[in-house]
Amino acid sequence: MRMRVTTGRAALLAAGLLFPVLAAGEESRFEKALRLDPGGRFSIRTDLGGVTVTGVNAPGARIVITSRRPIDDLLRLTFREDAGSVTVTGRRVRGHFFPWIGERGNVRFEIQVPTQTELDVDTSGGAIKISGLSSPAKLETSGGGIRVRDLAGDLEAHTSGGGIELDHIRGRVRVETSGGGIEGREIDGPIEADTSGGSVNLERVSGDIRAHSSGGGIHISEAGSRIEADTSGGGIVASFARGNARGGSLETSGGGIRVSVDPTVGLRIDASGNSVRAEIPITVQGSISRGKLQGNMGGGGELLRLHTSGGGVQIQGL
Repeated sequence: MRMRVTTGRAALLAAGLLFPVLAAGEESRFEKALRLDPGGRFSIRTDLGGVTVTGVNAPGARIVITSRRPIDDLLRLTFREDAGSVTVTGRRVRGHFFPWIGERGNVRFEIQVPTQTELDVDTSGGAIKISGLSSPAKLETSGGGIRVRDLAGDLEAHTSGGGIELDHIRGRVRVETSGGGIEGREIDGPIEADTSGGSVNLERVSGDIRAHSSGGGIHISEAGSRIEADTSGGGIVASFARGNARGGSLETSGGGIRVSVDPTVGLRIDASGNSVRAEIPITVQGSISRGKLQGNMGGGGELLRLHTSGGGVQIQGL
């Protein structure tokens, strides 16, 4: 097991007290290698710092921690190796005479683990970025955004400090933020996306979609399955992939709704708003009015419900 710590020079501060500081351009650096075979589990809990985890095609876990201040002035680190798992803990060092401003964002964890590693990350002090993994991941931060790329496994992520970005995920996804928006592309599986701090933008999701926002609009393109979307913070724009006849429910009190569907599939339509306009053939059932439309596309099928109290509804073909 190998450990290396490097720190900057010491400097004399006010009142003749001596504190370790780093010269301009220097940074404190800590490295450690740990045993971890593919198929194992890696867990990190830290009170400070952003965390980046990358999957590699090699055994073992490698950790590099950097900071503008001496790391042992900020965090008390512990490492635990069990059969098939590694646990890293970073507890904030308290009791400084001087408050160190900005230390939350100055600590960075760069971690490499085998591609087939189950991941559990919890930080109170920075962003989380992961990529190149093929096992489930659970991520939580109160100090920054979350970005996940190239994950083949279920994902659960929560942040109150930023937005969430997803790219090429194969698995079940559940994400929540109160600090920003949610963006997702190429999701091969179902997704639940909830934000009170921004908009939701999803592109090419193969599974069922459940999207909620109280802070912005919702934009969904090329949905491969059912959509359940609601917002009080903006409008909804959604398009279903060709051949998709799963329907769903789109509801907003903050704007209009525009939905694009394959005109060759069968759906039951129930639409209401300040006005309703259909640009594809729909066999109307019941009475006709400016703000309400009920009827069938083709021979009918699953229900597609569209309701807004803040604008109009537009139904168009792909």
